[in-house]
Amino acid sequence: MASTVSNGIHKAISGAAFQNPKLADIAQDTKDFHDPNTKLTTDWGSKVSDTDHWLTVSTEDQYGPAMLEDVHAREKIHRFDHERIPERVVHARGAGAFGTSKLYESAEDVTGAGVLTDLFRTTPAFLRFSTMLGSRGSADTVRDVRGFAVKFCTEEGNWDIVGNDIPVFFIQNAIKFTDLIHAAKPEPDVEVPQAQTAHNNFWDFQCLHSEATHMFMWTMSDRGIPRSYGMMQGFGVNTYTLTNAKGERHVVKFHFTPTLGVHSFVWDEALKLAGEDLDFYLFPTWNFGTQTLKESQEHDFDFDILDATKVWPEELVPIRYIGELELNCNIDEYFTQTEQAAFATGHVVPGIGFSNDPLLQGRNFSYFDTQLSRLGIIWEELPVNRPICPVMNQNRDGQKRHTITKDKANYWPNRWESALPAKPSEGGYVDYPEKNSQSPPEKMHLISALAFELDHCDEPVVDNRMTERLCDIDLELAQAVAEKAGAPMDCPPWWLTRGT
Repeated sequence: MASTVSNGIHKAISGAAFQNPKLADIAQDTKDFHDPNTKLTTDWGSKVSDTDHWLTVSTEDQYGPAMLEDVHAREKIHRFDHERIPERVVHARGAGAFGTSKLYESAEDVTGAGVLTDLFRTTPAFLRFSTMLGSRGSADTVRDVRGFAVKFCTEEGNWDIVGNDIPVFFIQNAIKFTDLIHAAKPEPDVEVPQAQTAHNNFWDFQCLHSEATHMFMWTMSDRGIPRSYGMMQGFGVNTYTLTNAKGERHVVKFHFTPTLGVHSFVWDEALKLAGEDLDFYLFPTWNFGTQTLKESQEHDFDFDILDATKVWPEELVPIRYIGELELNCNIDEYFTQTEQAAFATGHVVPGIGFSNDPLLQGRNFSYFDTQLSRLGIIWEELPVNRPICPVMNQNRDGQKRHTITKDKANYWPNRWESALPAKPSEGGYVDYPEKNSQSPPEKMHLISALAFELDHCDEPVVDNRMTERLCDIDLELAQAVAEKAGAPMDCPPWWLTRGT
């Protein structure tokens, strides 16, 4: 499997995980077999004197039965029998490397996210490349969509951009994803062809979905066979949102453009390389950019900007390059650092959010659900996936849990006020409040209906609680209803400090 930083630009760095002091805790999970003093042990730490022979009751001239009391032998076999985990349904064939991200321009005009505004940060990152359709043993150089998944380990938590090397996708709505993949995978009666779409089912699906036309034109072009990972673009594909300190929201698409330029194979080259070297691809650096639009511009175009089958024309919405992503550290072990690397589109940090892109909404559910199936409920505790910032919550137990929490409170609220929720001013994530879409007459009708209902309630606690609830929604709404119904006019004191 390709996993070496090359192309003469980056020198591979040995060592544990990221070369970053903030990740020293991850280094504790890395074992170095190069130390001459290292001795073979069992999983429980007992040193082993013989790992080539199973304990038996043999005599000098005759083999006897193997003894079940040889716990080292049983451990070796048991561990081998359970080495494999479920393969990814899509993007199974992949390679990854560690690196860093730096900004050369702050995007504070559109977002409050530190990873996109703090010019003094160096953010650790992990980047996984993949083909979409092939199994783990398939070739690198097939014609296919390439996955481009980035995990930024920010000071506010992990931020995952799970994208592709093509800016659009086959479908508009996530509910069609299972049909798309079933149609694209090897045909179910014969389980061929592997890692390619040159078969009836795929093209039957395409013909029946006009929305897929844009995407299959991209994949059938030279872009379907990138020359190397370092010469491949990355796109977030879906539309996300950015919110700045003023509470202004923009919609955004993310771009990674290789500094080596975008290059592809021609078909004859790809066929030759697939026969000679399945593990061809190599790595190095990308410029990181955004396309942003004000929320009010959503309907200024003759296409739906939330439709993942469409691109935002760069002549209308230029890419603003604000930083770079550099790969500079090879993985030490494929399984633990690439096969177990897991991403979720729902992993965002304050200042970054989700649009109403229907494909993204489905991915936010599906990615997390997939990791539960492959890696278990504690998948975010694995070294390659866990955040560099403190993780504090009331989540406990679960199969393979290894985090130790020294605290009596495993629920909230609790009498110790342990692990308090963070206020927005303390970095707490707050989803952007959607605009009230009601017309003036509709607002008047709603106020009148609420006031009529509350006017017939004769217990003060009901009025008080409804005032608090309406304050959560909108201050002017709460005051208008209270005035009409004769309810308390003031919002509770805690509400007045929200957002400060």
